[in-house]
Amino acid sequence: MSLDPVLLRIDSDLPNATERLLELLRIPSISTDPAYKGDCETAADWLVADLQSIGVEASKRPTPGHPMVVGHVDGDGPHILFYGHYDVQPVDPLNLWDRDPFDPEVQDTPKGKVIRGRGAADDKGQLMTFVEACRAWKEVNGTLPCKITFFFEGEEESGSPSLVPFMKENAAELTSDIALICDTGMFGEQTPAIVTMLRGLLGEELTIRGASKDLHSGMYGGISMNPIRVLSKIIASLHDESGHVTVPQFYDGVPELSPEIKAQWDGLNFDETGFLGEVGLGTPAGEQDRTGLEMIWSRPTCEVNGIWGGYTGDGFKTVLPAEAHAKISFRLVGTQDPLAIRESFRSYVQSMLPDDCTVEFKAHGASSASQMEITDPAFEKARRALSDEWPEPAAYVGCGGSIPIAGHFKKILGTDAMLIGFGKDDDQIHSPDEKYDLNSFHKGIRSWARVLDALTKG
Repeated sequence: MSLDPVLLRIDSDLPNATERLLELLRIPSISTDPAYKGDCETAADWLVADLQSIGVEASKRPTPGHPMVVGHVDGDGPHILFYGHYDVQPVDPLNLWDRDPFDPEVQDTPKGKVIRGRGAADDKGQLMTFVEACRAWKEVNGTLPCKITFFFEGEEESGSPSLVPFMKENAAELTSDIALICDTGMFGEQTPAIVTMLRGLLGEELTIRGASKDLHSGMYGGISMNPIRVLSKIIASLHDESGHVTVPQFYDGVPELSPEIKAQWDGLNFDETGFLGEVGLGTPAGEQDRTGLEMIWSRPTCEVNGIWGGYTGDGFKTVLPAEAHAKISFRLVGTQDPLAIRESFRSYVQSMLPDDCTVEFKAHGASSASQMEITDPAFEKARRALSDEWPEPAAYVGCGGSIPIAGHFKKILGTDAMLIGFGKDDDQIHSPDEKYDLNSFHKGIRSWARVLDALTKG
């Protein structure tokens, strides 16, 4: 099977592909709002029909929440699973949109044409890049290049409550040689990326309690312990002067980068000052012996996400509060054990409590990091295929956030995931005026055709 005719077909069919995406974007499939349950069903039906139009045996599968869409194509060679999600974020506040978020259109901007509408980048536009690559391949060659499973979820934007049970119940059907996920982005404007590291997440909420009630600071100040003072001391002690986290055994399981990956990252010429300057900052505040990309991709963090206590209203009230509260999150890497870190953090806090103070903890989730095994030859095949399509060579990168589906593929199905996406930092996902560059959509389709070609060759 020749790749060049497929690429030419993609180029000539781009207007039709764009119109199909606009049609899908018009469906307000907001998963978190029960008022849009029918629209989520409609989006699933639309995808089933679209997959069937290219010869995929597709069906809508019920769950306690919104349905899954699963499709299969038999073939020789490797078995590839492609995952995406058809649900979208709510659109509030509507007054900040320049147009109806579910009346999408192609717009001209100073940086080129964009597809504007809710879900354009997250994740309908990304999902359709793979479907359109398969459509072009089928139209040119009559068949798809290998065995492919399509797996589309409708609850990603609302916590995926049905995902893990569905994957466990249908593990035999969903197990493949490799899973492809299109829910990530480029590095900059012209450098494609394969995400190989995803940080885990641990959340902790703590309440420090002192006196049995709020106290007058004139009568009790000085002689009584103030819970805010205790909490402030604990929080201040979580990092040393060089930015390292001080929780005991926190760095157990944190790996060092391989020389090859570190060289790739150094070659990306990440502009720390420019990155921070976009949000009004200028000096990296993390571990001072690490580069900026290491800080946000491959190093663990401890951050205070909220702190409150005492009187916070207008004016002034001289009170010593009975309670002080904080929410603290940890981004995890490598083989760090979130439950072990939770216990170590709690012991550390308890060791710093003075007399007359107690602490109560509330857990807010605990998930491990995911790291893809790039020694699998498929990863290097895909990286080279992406490099052939874009001006800059593709890079293996990390992701500062957490994408749980990649870990689910590994833990439930024993399948490594390859995360390849074509989003841009300015796509405004989850925000008003979300967009997806038409160039990202076009070259994303071409990229998947190249990846399919590479993965199915010996």
